[in-house]
Amino acid sequence: MNRLTTSWGEFPLTRFPEDPRDPLRAWDAADEYLLRHLAETETDLSGAVAVVGDRWGALVTALAARRPGELTQITDSYLGRRATADNLARCGVAPEAVRLLTTQDPPPARIDVLLVRVPKSLALLEDQLHRLAPAVHEGTVVVGTGMVKEIHTSTLRLFERILGPTRTSLAAKKARLIFCTPDPSLERGANPWPYRYELPADAPAVAGRTVVNQAGVFCADRLDIGTRFFLRHLPTGLGPARVVDLGCGNGVVGLAVALAEPEAELVFADESYQAVASAEDNFRTHAGAGRAAEFLVGDGTADLPDESVDLVLNNPPFHSHQATTDRTARRMFTDARRVLRPGGELWVVGNRHLGYHITLRRIFGACELVAGDPKFVILRAVKTAEAGGRGPRG
Repeated sequence: MNRLTTSWGEFPLTRFPEDPRDPLRAWDAADEYLLRHLAETETDLSGAVAVVGDRWGALVTALAARRPGELTQITDSYLGRRATADNLARCGVAPEAVRLLTTQDPPPARIDVLLVRVPKSLALLEDQLHRLAPAVHEGTVVVGTGMVKEIHTSTLRLFERILGPTRTSLAAKKARLIFCTPDPSLERGANPWPYRYELPADAPAVAGRTVVNQAGVFCADRLDIGTRFFLRHLPTGLGPARVVDLGCGNGVVGLAVALAEPEAELVFADESYQAVASAEDNFRTHAGAGRAAEFLVGDGTADLPDESVDLVLNNPPFHSHQATTDRTARRMFTDARRVLRPGGELWVVGNRHLGYHITLRRIFGACELVAGDPKFVILRAVKTAEAGGRGPRG
């Protein structure tokens, strides 16, 4: 376990789920730079402090040591929220000392200090700044932080267009700060999120339907090419199978199954609150009145019982913020095997170069190629049945 050292003390911090083999820390130089700035400038934290996009709780855990007047974290990540809760408890902070909100919750009514960890998604930043702008007043201290490679001219323009005049600091350890002076008289325009678009004609079962994407959901303004390829090769003849759209995003894959397979029972699961809200909206709009489904914001399939589903469909991410890693995919595949019944199947779409077939063979013992093109492959792995079991047909 690594310790974050600040002017206010040392804090033992981990990511969630905790993995001793994971070399990545729960903070980086951008978090350190922001905390150092607040300490050196003796920023008044006695009012309402809101921290947006705090990835693993490093910022609010350190700030809690200063006992601010009111401390709120706003995050789109279930894993980040769990990490925050665990880190606060590990450092002896009472649960009621920090209000943990999601990006789907109503924002605070007033913010005196707004701290923004710049997210990977510019859309999510735009949406959050629009949502928080009414709570910001002329005296609000607004400071953003991020690594140099995360802060672009477009990032600064968003702060300037939505909140007020913006400038940046010098870089330190490849990190940079953003300083914004709120202008309550600013005409910022309407929040463009959530965004709606029409699915293409070559998307089986869902062609021509209009879907909604909350800000921050992968490929927010169009159907990504990996999902489009997956839709053309989904399994059929499922009957009353229980199907999980794992890492569902806006839920288009699960929705396609629901429309093509009227008896199938769907579960949509993602660690993003924005994603699951999008999936639920799209399912309610297009699946028809009375069609039931489950919508789970959580750690993959952790909330599902062992051997309780027949089919898992998965388009796993291969980035954790700016880090390229297959750790998330490996955990998804392992969790999928746990919840699959004997004979149940995991279908995965991924970039050809990622080598998921090797990982699937280690976890399931074997996998087969369902379809491929120069960029993507679709792989099928079956949970070995010790005593019978029926899987879906391709």
